Amino acid sequence: MASDTAIAKAEPAEAADDDRPRRPKRFGGSRLGGFILALNLLSLLILFVGALALNEWSRSLIEARQETLEAQAELLVQVLGEPQIGVTRGEPTPELNYIEASRWLRDNFIPAGQRARLFDVDGIQVADSYEVTEAISGEPLPPALPAGSPPVAPDAREKAKNSRTLAQARRALAEEVEAALDGRSTATLRMSESGDRVVSVSIPVRHVEQVLGVLTLEAGDVDETLAAQRLALMPFALVALFVSLLSSLLLHLFVARPVMRLSAAADAVRLQRARAISLPDLDHRKDEIGDLARSLETMTETLSDRMDAIERFAADVAHEIKNPLTSIRSALETLPLVRTEAQRGKLTALLQQDVRRLDRLITDISNASRLDAELNRDRPRTIDLTVLLSEIVGVYEAGVQPDGGVHVTFAASAPEHAVIRGRDGPLGQVFRNLIDNARSFSPPGGVVRISLSRGDIDPDRPVRVRVDDDGPGIPPENLETVFERFYTSRPRGTAFGTNSGLGLSIVKQIVEAHGGQVWAENRAGPGGEILGARFEVALPAAATGRRA
Repeated sequence: MASDTAIAKAEPAEAADDDRPRRPKRFGGSRLGGFILALNLLSLLILFVGALALNEWSRSLIEARQETLEAQAELLVQVLGEPQIGVTRGEPTPELNYIEASRWLRDNFIPAGQRARLFDVDGIQVADSYEVTEAISGEPLPPALPAGSPPVAPDAREKAKNSRTLAQARRALAEEVEAALDGRSTATLRMSESGDRVVSVSIPVRHVEQVLGVLTLEAGDVDETLAAQRLALMPFALVALFVSLLSSLLLHLFVARPVMRLSAAADAVRLQRARAISLPDLDHRKDEIGDLARSLETMTETLSDRMDAIERFAADVAHEIKNPLTSIRSALETLPLVRTEAQRGKLTALLQQDVRRLDRLITDISNASRLDAELNRDRPRTIDLTVLLSEIVGVYEAGVQPDGGVHVTFAASAPEHAVIRGRDGPLGQVFRNLIDNARSFSPPGGVVRISLSRGDIDPDRPVRVRVDDDGPGIPPENLETVFERFYTSRPRGTAFGTNSGLGLSIVKQIVEAHGGQVWAENRAGPGGEILGARFEVALPAAATGRRA
């Protein structure tokens, strides 16, 4: 059995659950993406922790050094302020004995790496531990020039830079001493005259409440300590570098190389004209690379099945076209041998019938070859089957002849729930093919009944459309073969060549493309007699109640 309208191609295999398209995973649910993110964050975290540790250590070191110097300076100032020491006196006026202060600094211990300086009330330096002790500060001399070489003049830019550094250091020291002369103890981190960073503490020297001078303690070992601290940060940097290298290596092994292998396998399929791609060593992976490998393998298998179906379709088309061509050739070979006009007219009618059959066959085959493209081009939308079937039945009823025509009726038991997602053009083709097929088997004056309902027998496909006719029914052994391409089984008296055998094949292809199912059965009476054929279509319901 077939319908008058036919646009189909090879019927696809029934889709399994594993063949459904995989949705792209979000980054949070991606195993490979999470792995890459974890490695990169780990290396950044190591550097971040190391930098925080270095900054905190530097800050703590400077604060601890300042606290130590403050404690030492407070102790020295208290000693200098004692009258029995002789460094300060209050009679007749409070004053600071600079000579005794210098001698006291010389005779008392100043730790290595520290410098003590004493300033008078005018901010003028009157004593320096570097000058009153045997410690000699200086820097190594540059290497000696070869004999006979002219003396090298100091670079002007270097001299200017040193001058600026010296001026800035003296200005910072003067501001610190001036703040201490105002009675405030200060602790700062500043540059020394030699350009090194020093932790400096300045405390006023008092006699009772009178400020007589300022004692400044400096520690110049900050840069050396921070350099040692930076050296301690090197293990963090090395670990971060190792983690980055390891992540790069893992990305190469687990991402780049598998992708290159997939690319090489795809090229092999293209160059060797193979129909399958096999990647057994990647199938076991549970990340995106494994999904990609399985998708490629499934894609090539689908393409291979599609090519096999196209080849079978081409073979079936060639076989079907050969039949009318053979009949036409036989008739043309017989035509010169015909003697009577009656036989010639009969032979001419046979030729015209074969030509019409061939034209119908070629037209249906051409339409069938475009069906797959049409299904992929149209975007699914919400369709109300009640409206669609009512319009289709209305067109058929408008063209029914009053004398002996086959009527088409429509009844919907649940019209408000018969909403699906699909393409109205192909779905309309499905129901027209089923109605045309039922009308071709119905007796004159018969009725083709269309019913629309919704049931719970199959929760995935609750929307049901039935097409019943009053024809002779379908042989039980042909209930499945009626959906095969080019299958035709016509009752006696039917015009030859008016059906191509593609109508029901198209119905099955379109219904399965929409996630539905179609089958055929016979309607039986109370006594078991066959009352006619029934074709039933089950389709998934739309998730929304909006209408097209």
